[in-house]
Amino acid sequence: MDLSIALILVQDGVVNGAVYALLGLALVLVFAVTRVIFIPQGEFVTFGALTLAMLCEGKAPATVWLLVMGGATAFAMECARAVPARRFRSLARTACLCLAYPALMVWLVPTLAAMRLPLWGNVILALALVVPLGPMLYRIAYQPLAEASVLVLLIASVAVHFALTGLGLVFFGPEGSRTPEFVSGTVEFGLGTWPAQSLFVVVASALLIFVMWLFFGYTLYGRALRATAVNRRGARLVGISTVMSGRITFTVAALVGAISGMLIAPMTTVYYDSGFLIGLKGFVAAIIGGMSSYPVAAAGALVVGLLEAFASFWASSYKEVIVFTLIIPVLLWRSLTTRHVEDDE
Repeated sequence: MDLSIALILVQDGVVNGAVYALLGLALVLVFAVTRVIFIPQGEFVTFGALTLAMLCEGKAPATVWLLVMGGATAFAMECARAVPARRFRSLARTACLCLAYPALMVWLVPTLAAMRLPLWGNVILALALVVPLGPMLYRIAYQPLAEASVLVLLIASVAVHFALTGLGLVFFGPEGSRTPEFVSGTVEFGLGTWPAQSLFVVVASALLIFVMWLFFGYTLYGRALRATAVNRRGARLVGISTVMSGRITFTVAALVGAISGMLIAPMTTVYYDSGFLIGLKGFVAAIIGGMSSYPVAAAGALVVGLLEAFASFWASSYKEVIVFTLIIPVLLWRSLTTRHVEDDE
């Protein structure tokens, strides 16, 4: 290996690490607020990438029907809870979000897709289709289990992952897709030449992380999420709705996942099941951060990205094994240095 190859591997590692950092931060956020180990995070990566790819081809993405299914199911579950309690005002609001909005997308998306919008227009439309799936998924799968143990929530996450993977195969098919580059060309930066798309991924990831920092530090809803993460019972006592916190958290997680998928789609072919491995590598970064520290998770993501890049050069057949083996010493170290606490504590 010479210096030029090492620089290329460092570039690949930094780009991959930037994406894993986004996913790791989303996983830490979801776990801190809801105690859910969000294994289906990777499915939002694939949904975002494949939805954007279909829009770029001038096709109406099948995500719109997934949105209709999720909205109808969430509304039915909300009816079963609200009607006996005669909470019709909240039911009307839910109908707008779960029925009227998907119906609007069914009417609007085919027309907009046929118009061949610019790439950034397709990005906004794809986000409008994928991001609402986050709170719908929370209402369907996790809100009824909000007080369950972490193990039960983990089992539910595994089930949701398999369900979404199957739905991805049904709606998107087995063929992979790529999207056009956001920026093209090369840029002289540091010690070498970077593809402009790679620098765009790094800058976009850093910008999104900065926006999340502003959201959690300087907005009312962000501070409410932080309070829920620190003490769920105390948050309820001061009037913070844990249901609202869960919905906002899953909305942010869906947004981060969809954007991550759109960032990597120009550089690699994305299939309906590609998100699982990508999400697991973000999970490794979150584990390094102890599922609680955002800065350590981001640093761990860079370590995972660099390790993956160099492992793909030295032992490409075993790169996944090498990356996931990183969990073992981290878990061993944390088991020896962390005091175990029960959920009630």
